[in-house]
Amino acid sequence: MVQPTLDVEGCAALRPWRTDDAASVVEAFQDPSIQRWHVRRADSVSEAEQWIDRWHEAWIARSDCTWAIVDRRSDELLGRIALKAIDKQDGVADLAYWMVPAARGRGICPNAMAAVSGWAFDCVGLTRLQLEHSTLNDASCRAAYKAGFIAEGIRRQSARHADGWHDMHVHSRLRDDPQPLQPQL
Repeated sequence: MVQPTLDVEGCAALRPWRTDDAASVVEAFQDPSIQRWHVRRADSVSEAEQWIDRWHEAWIARSDCTWAIVDRRSDELLGRIALKAIDKQDGVADLAYWMVPAARGRGICPNAMAAVSGWAFDCVGLTRLQLEHSTLNDASCRAAYKAGFIAEGIRRQSARHADGWHDMHVHSRLRDDPQPLQPQL
């Protein structure tokens, strides 16, 4: 099965990663905000190419599905979104994402999350999607709420970031949850 390209409400699309996206991944990881919330860093094009290769391998293994969030017209990289640790037997997966600075605050992330959620529920047959973000990451929390992910609680000191251990908000969205309101663009 070929990894699908998904339309996103508004100006974006989700497409499989290409090797020629590696330089854009390295550029994205120069952003201090992305560095703050992610322990891993892409320090070279060859390292980013290895990430992209692993993302493709995970798709083939059906364990993860990672998309580039791109501008529908220009194909400019806007971010990354992924379903990770897909467990079809239990019907669950983890959602992860990041956005480049120019794409933040435009409703693209919640709309991409809604597109992936719809695909995960309708095409993969999952029942529950969950995500975690640092309790200090207000922007990620807003995106989760806008995409219909309900806060469930806090996991204390469960993730190590560049500046130390962070408490993590846990959010989930269930197949039967109501559709979120689309952000106004």
